[in-house]
Amino acid sequence: MPRVPSSSRITIEDVAKRAGLSTATVSRVMNQTGPVSKESVRRVQLAVSELHYKPNLAAKQLASQKNNMLGLLLDEISGDFFPPMLRGMETGAREAGYDLLIATMRGGSYAVGPHNTDGILVFDTSLDEAQLRKLDAESFPMVLLYRPPPRGLQIPYVAFENKDGARAMTDHLIEQCGYQRIAFLRGPSDNQDSYWRERGYRESLEAHGIAFHSDLLATGDFDDEIAYKVVRQWVGEGLTVDAIFAGDDESAIGTILALRDAGLRVPEDIAVVGFDDSPSSRHLTPPLTTVRAPIEQTGFEAVKQLISLIEKGAAQPEILLPTEIIIRESCGYKARRLP
Repeated sequence: MPRVPSSSRITIEDVAKRAGLSTATVSRVMNQTGPVSKESVRRVQLAVSELHYKPNLAAKQLASQKNNMLGLLLDEISGDFFPPMLRGMETGAREAGYDLLIATMRGGSYAVGPHNTDGILVFDTSLDEAQLRKLDAESFPMVLLYRPPPRGLQIPYVAFENKDGARAMTDHLIEQCGYQRIAFLRGPSDNQDSYWRERGYRESLEAHGIAFHSDLLATGDFDDEIAYKVVRQWVGEGLTVDAIFAGDDESAIGTILALRDAGLRVPEDIAVVGFDDSPSSRHLTPPLTTVRAPIEQTGFEAVKQLISLIEKGAAQPEILLPTEIIIRESCGYKARRLP
């Protein structure tokens, strides 16, 4: 008869096979490093008992070592958006006794991860799906910012209500200012914030019985220089508009400059609004009407959830923080149409 392997030779793969689960799920249960269902916990415990599995003590100790360091992965750090987000993260990390290590992507590799941090915050698309799946299979704690996890992955994410904020702003332009032809400058095509802000804009138009016109939609790319060029082109083509809803405050700045350089006044000739309520928005001429996004709170909450995942093995799967519209002078009243 074949010999039954001793418990010392039974591996986590054997436990996963007996439990009918992936090795990543078994690892989450045993190391308490990620969210799992009660049924998965029960099946792992039963398989461990039946196989008399005893984890390698040295490996277990190595896995449980902490360096009290959180990682943050970014594509880049630029503009007014990042300082408040980083301030919120730094506050959250410091209050919990962690340090924050920030790295930008270089050549498709990441400088923060399991080798030097206890968990990472992943900003938007700074890791692709394959990289996320690899780290998830290793049961490495992660929290995503401004993007939901790929299908089939249970990675917590934190963002704010982009669609509701954009819809509320468009509602204001229609209902309070009387505008009908509202142009929209969206962000990058692969950006979740951009997608939901455009959805909010379109839903408001539909709710008010205003037809969507593709010539009133262009890509500002969340960039002041690109927005400037788009708006100058609109003016040159004689596009008829009442207001321009810029997808973020950076592109709103470019929009205002483009209109001013074309000899047009804001808001007397055309209204301009933005999104984010960056620190510079209130100091523009005229001060910018915008959607206030809780950027600093989002950074703080993301750190809070990551630490919960590291220390307790669980975090809220989705957090969407509320936004509000901030009315300043740039939205004006009923503006005259462009010649």
